[in-house]
Amino acid sequence: MDADIEALAAEAATDPAAMDRLLRRIQPEVLRRCGRFLPCREDAEEACQDVLLKVSANLPGFQWRSKFSTWLHTIVSNSSLSTYRSLKRRSDRQFSDESLELRPDPRTTSVIAGSRLDLLDALEKLDVSKPQVVRPFILREISQLTYAEIADELESPVGTVKSQVHDARQAIQQLLG
Repeated sequence: MDADIEALAAEAATDPAAMDRLLRRIQPEVLRRCGRFLPCREDAEEACQDVLLKVSANLPGFQWRSKFSTWLHTIVSNSSLSTYRSLKRRSDRQFSDESLELRPDPRTTSVIAGSRLDLLDALEKLDVSKPQVVRPFILREISQLTYAEIADELESPVGTVKSQVHDARQAIQQLLG
């Protein structure tokens, strides 16, 4: 994200026409970022739409304590994880135990999709046992923010962020076996 988008976001907080321009401008990048989480394009598109709706609804109340792009990373990761959880619940309800062998497992049909799903499952488990390390890990490893940007977003010292990311990496390695 560049300075133009930061300026457009500031304008969009009070101008509906600028909001429309902002949403059109960030949509391809948001979709790409959602695709880092979700292996199926349709799922990434669903998460992308959620992100754009949240940006539209919440930008006027954004406090500007961090950059717009950093705030956007957080919305993308939260929406993508929420979409994943929703799809997982929907899938679990849709298929009874008898039909499980009829449902293809993405882990066996695509190495990339399987790896992403394994990581999302590990992040869900980690969120239960060590929730404080999940967000820094996502911002660093998936959203690819610098430690300084993450520290600003989380209002934590850089050393704490580095420690949390390290702890998350170790825990995820254990969970992935």
